[in-house]
Amino acid sequence: MSDRYAVFGHPIGHSKSPRIHRLFAEQTGQDLQYDAWDVPAERFEAALAEFLATGGRGLNCTVPLKELAFHAAARLTDRARRACAVNTLALETDRKLVGDNTDGSGLLRDLRDNLGLRLEGKSILILGAGGAVRGILQPLLEANPGRLLIANRTAARAEQLAGEFAALGPVAACGFERLLAEAGFELILNATAASLSGQLPPLGDALLLPGGCCYALAYASAPTPFVEWGRNHGAALSVDGIGMLVEQAAEAFQLWRGVRPATAPVIRLLNAERGWS
Repeated sequence: MSDRYAVFGHPIGHSKSPRIHRLFAEQTGQDLQYDAWDVPAERFEAALAEFLATGGRGLNCTVPLKELAFHAAARLTDRARRACAVNTLALETDRKLVGDNTDGSGLLRDLRDNLGLRLEGKSILILGAGGAVRGILQPLLEANPGRLLIANRTAARAEQLAGEFAALGPVAACGFERLLAEAGFELILNATAASLSGQLPPLGDALLLPGGCCYALAYASAPTPFVEWGRNHGAALSVDGIGMLVEQAAEAFQLWRGVRPATAPVIRLLNAERGWS
């Protein structure tokens, strides 16, 4: 019987993770089964117990389960502990669950390796202060940006998050209302929960430095309003997070199977299927 893996989330029907991991398995010659489970937060503990009891070896967790997965892990990687959120669980030989967070490393691999961006000394703006941001702040700050600003509808939440990561680099916070007066960012990351529903915070025309990059952490079948905003405001590159999705999945696959799959052909395939160049 094949080793079993899955992604838990709610909703989950849109997830490309099963397809990605099956492509990884074919590429690397690994024998495994990977499924999507629709698991609301109130069913997480019961679903996790069922999955492990029926031979589950590893798990990805997406919205709204990353904090629950954090508390379910018996052991944590340093980056998961710093993020207080887990998107990957692996069952070790002693039947203990280790929790990891591959979101930040997946984002950096996509930005640096796939898109060719340099982050050192750059001015970075993050829209949103939710759980997705927790997973990316440490690696972004370790890349030595010149400035990193977290903007959120509720300024206090952004300020709290900035305070937690202040020791790692030059991070500050503000409310969305300040964005109309800000200018000159070389990279804008959209991590807002409303990014797929067509809602945008108030973005000033000078917010993005000409030739900068706009990057939405979420992915969609068609360009979102944020991606379109970037393309209309001088971005040299305005994309969504399909590359981040594939890269963070590769990190999880390596944790589970001990081999790292090639990501570039998978990203090219997924982009071709949705008509993105």
